[in-house]
Amino acid sequence: MKKKIFIAGCGGMLGDAFYHVFKDNYSLLCTDKDVNVEWLSFLDFRDLTSYRKQVREFAPDYLFHLGAYTDLEFCEKHPEDTYVTNTISVENAVYIANELNIPLLYISTAGIFDGKKECYDDWDTPNPLGIYARSKYMGERFVVEHAKRYLVCRAGWMMGAGHQKDKKFIQKIMKQLADDKKELFIVDDKDGTPTYTYDFANNVKALLEKEYWGLYNMVCGGQTSRYEVAAELLKLLGLDNTVKITPVSSDYFKDVYFAERPPCERLINRKLSIRAINLMRDWRIALKEYIDSYYKDYLV
Repeated sequence: MKKKIFIAGCGGMLGDAFYHVFKDNYSLLCTDKDVNVEWLSFLDFRDLTSYRKQVREFAPDYLFHLGAYTDLEFCEKHPEDTYVTNTISVENAVYIANELNIPLLYISTAGIFDGKKECYDDWDTPNPLGIYARSKYMGERFVVEHAKRYLVCRAGWMMGAGHQKDKKFIQKIMKQLADDKKELFIVDDKDGTPTYTYDFANNVKALLEKEYWGLYNMVCGGQTSRYEVAAELLKLLGLDNTVKITPVSSDYFKDVYFAERPPCERLINRKLSIRAINLMRDWRIALKEYIDSYYKDYLV
């Protein structure tokens, strides 16, 4: 008999990958407040009563808590809503998982660091800069300090799910290219590590099956920058000779992206490597697979 997983906040780009990676080997109940595909059912996980009721009725072997507000500007403008969604609801998940004595998965972020180091391993101490980062770090801490069994997995610059669900860097560039832009203005003062949603979900699955509970950095291999990612994307699309990239500082976009971001979000998967269970591929390989799989006819 298949083990059961209740996935809360499964309607976004990461949830899409988790559904496809886990659906064949596990019995899933995937929920979100945005029911945008047929395999989702409605749940607003900020409502503890409804959250607890649905999880108890399904009686899962694992609880995955995926959803969060990830738009930094929205978070700065709506701090109370952000803390309810990104922090208090995570506390709800911990209560429920502990009541049922099941492991909990929580997704954290490279954005919880202040960017003063060149890279961060699993044991570096976070120092969040803004509302989003603080809300995610407080969620991470509550899981680590209170959950009986847990996986906390820190992602970097997320990419996955294609143009319908990807609201991050790759889709923003692809949208400009679809609009026939011949010049891209890309920041050259932000370093980080891309994270392909499918690699991430596969690595979570491996940890789950080994029962290697704990906190893990989980990003693709290779240290890079926003500028280098954009250049690699144009190269993969065969547009490196026809579309110009103009490097700019973050101040160029300060009216739109006013929330403070760390200059460096580079993570190292030190614990995954030590445990010999690091399945995260180099970001260039993952980016190529992502574009080939999801954007084949997007620019036609």
